[in-house]
Amino acid sequence: MTAEEEHALLQRWNATLLAARAGREGPDPAPYGRNLLARWAEPQRRYHTVDHLRAVLDRVDELTDQGGEGGELELVRLAAWFHDAVYRPDRSENEERSALLAEKALTEAGLTPHEVTEVARLVRLTVTHDPDDGDLNGEALCDADLAILASAPDTYARYAAAVREEYAFVPEDTFREGRAAVLRHLLDLPRLFRTPYGAAVWEEKARENVEQELKELRGVPGTG
Repeated sequence: MTAEEEHALLQRWNATLLAARAGREGPDPAPYGRNLLARWAEPQRRYHTVDHLRAVLDRVDELTDQGGEGGELELVRLAAWFHDAVYRPDRSENEERSALLAEKALTEAGLTPHEVTEVARLVRLTVTHDPDDGDLNGEALCDADLAILASAPDTYARYAAAVREEYAFVPEDTFREGRAAVLRHLLDLPRLFRTPYGAAVWEEKARENVEQELKELRGVPGTG
């Protein structure tokens, strides 16, 4: 990450936290943003990097630009910042630890109990990516997080390769089995994308990409 990219992301963080605080007093947002950026830049990450953070933030903006999906968008953006802030590929409690970090940091940073609770709830929701009907905040965050699935084939291939790199310590057969289970869970969801825009623009392509990767994991001839 260049100094210019770091500055731009930090400005986005500052603007989001200040907007969420809505004029209430609180500490300087910048140290919290720098801490988060340092976490997103940790060396064990290959896909869950600053690039992923930026992409999720951009997709939240894209959903907003396409007519707005309702909900509390500043809280959705804060949840995007925290949703993979704690990430160790050899551990299963990353989302919970990220949510706990959000609760601690955002309480210190001046958000109300409701706002803190909502951001933490959204972070925990990224375990399943299965928000309830009418959960506008959850729909926006989950759609933004899963939007990579609807990318062009070469971008999707790089995404899948980066995920494999994060799990380089896992034997190939074990990884294939685990990754296939994740993909089957996604395909079993009634819809991958819950916002009207996501369902219309991203759903079909995402399912094609996921189904193709699943075939490749199974070693189906004529794929890949």
